Amino acid sequence: MKSSRRNFIQSLGIGAASLGVAHQSTAHAYEPPKSSKPNADDQILFVGDSIAVANTEYGKVRGFILRGIHTFLGVPYGADTSGKNRFMPPQKPAPWPEIRPALWWGNTAPQIMEKRYANTYASFVDHWNYDDVSEDCLKINVWTPALDTQKRPVVVWLHGGGFVNGNGIEQDGYHGENISRLGNIVFCSLNHRLGSLGYSHLKAAGGYPASGNVGNLDMVAALEWVKNNIANFGGDASNVTIIGQSGGGSKVTTLMNMPAAKGLFHKAVVLSGGSLAGVNKEYAEKLGLKIMEEAGLKAGEIEKLQQIPWREYIDIADRAVVKMADEAKRLNVQRGGFSPVADGEYLNSSPFFSDATHFSSDIPLIICSTFNEQSPSRTDATLEKLTLTDVKERLKPRFGEKSGEIADAYARSFPKARPIEIWSLILSNRKNAVAIADAKTSQRKAPVYLAWFGWQPPLFDGRMRAFHCDDICFWFYNTDLMLTHTGGGKRPRALSEKMAKSFLSFVKTGNPNGGGLPPWKSYTTQNGETMILDDTSALVNDPDRDARKSLA
Repeated sequence: MKSSRRNFIQSLGIGAASLGVAHQSTAHAYEPPKSSKPNADDQILFVGDSIAVANTEYGKVRGFILRGIHTFLGVPYGADTSGKNRFMPPQKPAPWPEIRPALWWGNTAPQIMEKRYANTYASFVDHWNYDDVSEDCLKINVWTPALDTQKRPVVVWLHGGGFVNGNGIEQDGYHGENISRLGNIVFCSLNHRLGSLGYSHLKAAGGYPASGNVGNLDMVAALEWVKNNIANFGGDASNVTIIGQSGGGSKVTTLMNMPAAKGLFHKAVVLSGGSLAGVNKEYAEKLGLKIMEEAGLKAGEIEKLQQIPWREYIDIADRAVVKMADEAKRLNVQRGGFSPVADGEYLNSSPFFSDATHFSSDIPLIICSTFNEQSPSRTDATLEKLTLTDVKERLKPRFGEKSGEIADAYARSFPKARPIEIWSLILSNRKNAVAIADAKTSQRKAPVYLAWFGWQPPLFDGRMRAFHCDDICFWFYNTDLMLTHTGGGKRPRALSEKMAKSFLSFVKTGNPNGGGLPPWKSYTTQNGETMILDDTSALVNDPDRDARKSLA
């Protein structure tokens, strides 16, 4: 429908010309690989005893070749994390003497799976892919054009789910085949420990000092596997980019502030997420003690805690979180629960990116958020008719008496936006993305590139808008795989090609220019340079600065 095909930034009344479109000469032009297309009726899948066999430090693996891309699924990078390995740093997997089949995904990390598909709309839109759930989940997937010595750039994908849910292939848009072929790169995705099994800080209860960060140490172990093995898959361990979305974005920023991750990656991308600090250490330690109490155990009885079935343990830990609610408020912990702990040893205790000499200062960073991380009317058409007064009332539970001021500020900045769009923009505000950009820029070494994804899918009568997760398949050239995010076809594919090629330029050089988007200047706090990603993309100077000020 026509309304969904408009350029969103223009439809809201903030045309590029009025915002100071920035200019820069194109650099580091994207160069696609040279390859010939097979005939339509040629065989496209190859699998067999001597096909796609690669070496790893633990033994050989056998994958398959699909449309010219060598694919290896579920390759172990760590040992089973159950029993004595629970709450412990990842251990190396046992070597295997025979060729190991790498033809199917590894197990999903333990998480609550009941009613995972209960929401019909969410299940349709994201059509989640979940396989067996097990503590033997430290597995990595690899897509590569060839098993040779070409030394291709490497991309490592870190899935979303807020450190609690998800897996490396839960959406088809996470697949690495298309971006590997388009850019002649090696693409990896992985599973790691989540939730209370990955982030219960049990040091004060007699547990291992790293227990509050073992989920992140799993990711470090996966990156070490890349360093030691990716050359066998045609990759270059000296050119690794990590990228994550939502909770995966926070995985990126925490890895950038973990001493153990130094030197394991060289560029980073944060999509719709990111953080500037770990969980409060005092809260995490008290939560660990509360877990022991809830389990009926004494401090030091960690071995007994390791033997509790994982599903039962998650319930125990979740009850402990509820009982710690008042303590969380006292310590000003915004989101209680389980995620990386700012213990000062395994994760920096100081604010992220505050040290200009830190290894993270040398890492170029792309940060992107979407216009409509939250779209209240996606499944409720009646909300499209709200007035601005209605919106102000609905904002009060979150913003209190400032609701009117905030709504008016956004209405001024986006004069053509309808009230429902104002509501969505406020709920989806860029405050966190800009804060991360400002912090990283203050290190004054590597560039930061800021983007704002505004592309509107022509689905659900145009009410989906530029929603949380929608941009992932654009970066990975997978818009025709994620039809329920894009509708498919040439319109999303055209933007995806530009975004994917710009991402590939960044992966190869640390600079996204040359991929087909307009010249993209690096971010400065003074100008707020932001690439608006849409059917017609444009670089503008901080389009919502005045609106964001109202949120302070």
